[in-house]
Amino acid sequence: MENTSTIENFYGVYLLYCLNPKYLGRTYIGYTVDPNRRIKQHNKGKKFGGAWKTSNRGPWTMVMIIHGFPNDISALRFEWAWQHPHISRRLQHVSKKKSYEKVYDFCLRILSEMLQVGPWNRLPLTIRWLNHEYTRDFPIKKIPPFHMPVCYGPVISKKLPKSIDFSDKFTLKETNLCYICFQEIAIGREVNCLNSICSIACHILCMSKLFLSNGEYVPIEGKCPKCHCELLWGDIVRKFKGCYRDKHMEIDIQTTNDIYCSDEDD
Repeated sequence: MENTSTIENFYGVYLLYCLNPKYLGRTYIGYTVDPNRRIKQHNKGKKFGGAWKTSNRGPWTMVMIIHGFPNDISALRFEWAWQHPHISRRLQHVSKKKSYEKVYDFCLRILSEMLQVGPWNRLPLTIRWLNHEYTRDFPIKKIPPFHMPVCYGPVISKKLPKSIDFSDKFTLKETNLCYICFQEIAIGREVNCLNSICSIACHILCMSKLFLSNGEYVPIEGKCPKCHCELLWGDIVRKFKGCYRDKHMEIDIQTTNDIYCSDEDD
């Protein structure tokens, strides 16, 4: 049985595949904050919130979804470019659909190209296959960047309570010192290492500047300044937002020391 992932602040762009024999093979690309609700809307029709392009043409299956966008604007721009690859200035190098090429395969080819170019290749995205029957391997020369995991199985989006007022919850009376700048940082405002035995606390801006020391415009990866674990910026941000509340999502340094810890001479 597949494990279901629960993700907060979910912004995703999905690919649908039509199972109706009359329209078999048609695809649809869309944006959603709740993939499980969205596929139900598509299959119920336009009157229930589905798109007019998919209405009365179902059933549809959501074969994959790309998530991890920082906000809805970023996700919507990705959606538009995937829908209109030959209008997007970032995809002008991509050849048009070939006569023998299936629409579904063309959509996946466009996606593989999109993940190779900026700004998308710098985002902490996750490629998630939702239907194993339609899973495809990415071409060897177009494998997604190493910081973009390819996952399998269902996902549940979870909204953070709107009633939370962080300005009241975190006060300057409860403070730590930032490990990098040594200035005060409110409890709950700090970013931490994913190493479960590392006690580092930093301002999010201090950590991001440290990760940008290699000349990147957007943080991608870096080493924890305290335990020297290799970390992905996207994972740090997800933990900061509360998405890694499960202790099993953190690194157990005792079992993964050879993977995450650098030598003392580094």
